[in-house]
Amino acid sequence: MASLDWSQCAAVESVRGKVSGAWVLKGTRMPASAIFENLEAGANIDEIMEWFDGLDREQVKAVIAFAARSLEKEPTYAL
Repeated sequence: MASLDWSQCAAVESVRGKVSGAWVLKGTRMPASAIFENLEAGANIDEIMEWFDGLDREQVKAVIAFAARSLEKEPTYAL
C-alpha cells in the first residue's frame, strides 16, 4: 500500500529532531497520526480539541480532508 505524501499537506510539518521527524500539525508536537488513532478509537474532533491543548480546528480538519482526498484517486493495481 502506498503512503500519502504528507509534504503536500499545508497543515503539517516534519522537522528533524522534533518528535523524531514525524509529520506533526504545524506549530505543535502532535503527530498527524494521533488524529487518526483517536478517530479510530471513537473520538470526534471536539474531543480531540479538548484533549490536546493548542490545536487549531482548521488544521485538524485539513489533515482529515487531505487523507480523504487521497481516496478520490484511481487505485493502482499490481499486475
